[in-house]
Amino acid sequence: MAIISQQEWLTEPNHHVVTAATDDYPDLLERLPDHPEMFFVNGNLDVLHLPAIAIVGSRNPTRAGLQNAYEFARHLGGCGFCVVSGLAQGIDTAAHRGALAANAPTIAVLGHGIDRVYPAANRALATDIATHGALLSEFPLGSAPRREHFPQRNRLISGLSLGTLVIEAAKRSGSLITARLAGEQGREVFAIPGSIHNPLARGCHQLIRQGAKLVETADDILNELAPLIDRLMQNQTNGEPAEPRIERDADYQRLLNALGFDPASVDQLVETSGLTIDQVSSMLLILELEGEVEALHGGLFSSLKHR
Repeated sequence: MAIISQQEWLTEPNHHVVTAATDDYPDLLERLPDHPEMFFVNGNLDVLHLPAIAIVGSRNPTRAGLQNAYEFARHLGGCGFCVVSGLAQGIDTAAHRGALAANAPTIAVLGHGIDRVYPAANRALATDIATHGALLSEFPLGSAPRREHFPQRNRLISGLSLGTLVIEAAKRSGSLITARLAGEQGREVFAIPGSIHNPLARGCHQLIRQGAKLVETADDILNELAPLIDRLMQNQTNGEPAEPRIERDADYQRLLNALGFDPASVDQLVETSGLTIDQVSSMLLILELEGEVEALHGGLFSSLKHR
């Protein structure tokens, strides 16, 4: 395929270059000692600042593994998380699709140039992700999907996320590399157990023996990450002090006022409240954990105070 110049690529809508010197650079990613100085984004820059959960696993999963990836992503996306994965076939693909089914943002971190799609079968999915979330790559335009690129990109999958969930992984698996990196980055690691007769469960069992949190429901993840989300919202880039509590409370009240008697989507709440999509998504997740808001099917939210 023809390789276009960076300047030409940037003329297209929603194409961006993000550098560590800009406010668009995600705070969680900037904390990594080996964070990239720049990367390419095709999509919405706001999703880079949402509370995120990485979901990774086998490229050749069982049917149950695919269903778990889809349902966990759909539920967590509906609760306000951005789902991060790697666009690979199998678990990654199911996780991205689950998030999109909840009308939730999802980020695909690529192991090649952002002007390519690999595997080619995920071309339509990549277009949907760019529309409702973001594609991200640190590799130059035109870079081919080389084997050595994927362990390197895995640090960004875990680095963008508060935690990493592993669904079906063999004992020698790229997903275990992502989990190890998450642990080294100080992030939470979660794993779903499986049958002792399933070789794709052995990697998850190994992680659990090493200290990963055993997960049976999405609520296990929500409860574990709840203390981290409020802290993430109050931290600003470059270690500046958190906003005063009174300002944050005022924003919460604006959101609760916008959430009237009828269920509403994130987009509706952004329009009604005047808050940004990352503010609304983060605050909805905290309000749900505190029992003030309920996440409904179809990406809708309902205030429990009106019941």
